[in-house]
Amino acid sequence: MLLKLITYFGQPMAVSCDANCGKAWGGSSRPKHYFSEDEDDYCYLTDGELGEAPADPGSYEGGVGKPEPNHPEERLNKWCVRECERCQHHVPGEALVELKPWAPVPNMPKRRL
Repeated sequence: MLLKLITYFGQPMAVSCDANCGKAWGGSSRPKHYFSEDEDDYCYLTDGELGEAPADPGSYEGGVGKPEPNHPEERLNKWCVRECERCQHHVPGEALVELKPWAPVPNMPKRRL
């Protein structure tokens, strides 16, 4: 697990991640399963349903893209904090939430898998 203290919108914030960048697609790029023709009626596909994520999924935050796995100093950059679905934010000093494998969660609460 990676952990980094940052300033987020002027406030101290802790960021944690499972460091599995090979499965990080980004919230706007991760493939979805649609339950109906309604564009909001979906859930994201699980890690097991997907292969490796692309090195550049095509999404950026402040001109910063997904970090390269061979450059650990780039980990937990702007893309990770704002786009990566594997990253969690929490107030420094709070107990860390256990990071779990990605699981599908319907976008619309009425849906059940």
